[in-house]
Amino acid sequence: MPPMRPCAAAVLSLLAAACAGQSAVAPPASPATPPPAPAAPPLRAPAGVAPGARPPAAAPARIEPSWTPPIVHSLVVFTVTRSVEAVLWPEPFADFRLERWGHHYGEALTRPPLFDAAQPAFQWDHDPWPINVIGHGLLGSEIYLRARICRFSAPAAVAFAIAGTHLWEYGYEANGVRPSALDLVYTPLAGALLGELRHATWRAADGIASAPARLLVRALVDPFGEIERGAGVFGC
Repeated sequence: MPPMRPCAAAVLSLLAAACAGQSAVAPPASPATPPPAPAAPPLRAPAGVAPGARPPAAAPARIEPSWTPPIVHSLVVFTVTRSVEAVLWPEPFADFRLERWGHHYGEALTRPPLFDAAQPAFQWDHDPWPINVIGHGLLGSEIYLRARICRFSAPAAVAFAIAGTHLWEYGYEANGVRPSALDLVYTPLAGALLGELRHATWRAADGIASAPARLLVRALVDPFGEIERGAGVFGC
């Protein structure tokens, strides 16, 4: 049958190719390689920063000082101290006649602060030296310390102590005596030295592990402040 011969020839050729190690099946097509991802654009330096330079670190948040606690604390200390003066030295501090107050305030505002160089050291305002040296040193340090604990810088606390000293000399005491040049200078300076020592000790108490011991040290350094903070009056 002539039509069957081409088919038989094709079968024979396939068998011959298999025997020779050649496959008649086409090899599978290799998977297509995905196109490469586009390159990321180069990072741009922030405005004002040179390329390749490290950007500046963020500035730490500034902690603002608290004004109300030191102001109120100082006014209370001045008022209590002035009341004690009226009890201990009725003349002139217990003389509440308006004409006497007017006379003394007028003298304070029209005459220079009192400084008598003929008196012994630290008695140039006619007050005993313990009052001038110890009393005014403690008064100045109380004003300074409260400002420092309430986050004032040291220079700002000195300025606060100077302002408080002038308020004491020209506001609280001037209705009884003339302002003292010694007190105007010595009170803030001695207060800053003693107050900074008290403040450093108060901060160092943070390193005491025992809570009762830490509270004791801080109460010895800042008794009035610990009472205020313990009662919840102020936070600093």
